[in-house]
Amino acid sequence: MAQPARARKLRDYRNAAGYAFISPWLIGFILFSVIPMIVSLALAFTKYDILSPPEWIGIDNFKTMFTGDPRYWKSVSATLLFVFIAVPLRLLFALAVAILLNTRLKLAGLFRSAFYLPTLIGGSVAVAVMWRQLFGAQGAVNSLLTAVTGQTFQTSWITHPSTAIFSLVLLAVWQFGSAMLIFLAGLKQVPKELYEAVTVDGAGAWQRLRWITLPLLTPVIFFNLVMGIINGFKVFTEGMLVTGGGPFDKTLFYALYLYEKSFRYYEMGYGSAMAWVLLAVIACFTAALFATSRNWVHYESRGE
Repeated sequence: MAQPARARKLRDYRNAAGYAFISPWLIGFILFSVIPMIVSLALAFTKYDILSPPEWIGIDNFKTMFTGDPRYWKSVSATLLFVFIAVPLRLLFALAVAILLNTRLKLAGLFRSAFYLPTLIGGSVAVAVMWRQLFGAQGAVNSLLTAVTGQTFQTSWITHPSTAIFSLVLLAVWQFGSAMLIFLAGLKQVPKELYEAVTVDGAGAWQRLRWITLPLLTPVIFFNLVMGIINGFKVFTEGMLVTGGGPFDKTLFYALYLYEKSFRYYEMGYGSAMAWVLLAVIACFTAALFATSRNWVHYESRGE
């Protein structure tokens, strides 16, 4: 009887030690995540401008959002356009570069560092200023086009209604380093024996990519796709620093409009309602990806 009691005390001691070690994170999570989320949910049903107490208005914020705010739908359309263009392009570009770096390339480590660098500095003010200079009326892009075509280009790509959002798409694609490294790690796990076997059978580079590389990379593709969509819906820095919402709200992303409503117009209740709608949309997209993943994501643990 003494042995089980001693084992139970040892287990309790280890559990207490474990909770003690994670308690700083738990306290921070509760104070800075759980409680603000609860407060935000409550404020979503109020009219609140920080200076005066919240006034309960029920679902009026959501009614205004969906039926009485045209700029809200402009922010939705701009965000959806950005997500559906930038996320696939970034994944394709990251995968292509990862496949290239997975070959016996000289100075591969240097290239990996160079390609990852834009991701580290992509959200900085310096990059925003650089991007505005590159795509401005007197920028390097226009100078290059003028030199190549012989015609004079003086269009400001970041302020023109038809090109502003695509300049931000290019900026997002340029920051492909994180996805590239994850793809590269996945490629390192593909058994070389499989490539050797299909090569003996006469498979070319395209067949090896189609039947070996891509199926075995589907878990990595799935992860990058989920993270890319989540980050795409939350895009803020590019629209704020590079275009400031753009001409005619063409780059007024959802998070940027939420920021304007909350901190420029002090409509905190409305901003909280927008935040919860964004959370619901991201949850729906993520759930849809997980629901369809069984049809195209292959895991070795399942024998698929």
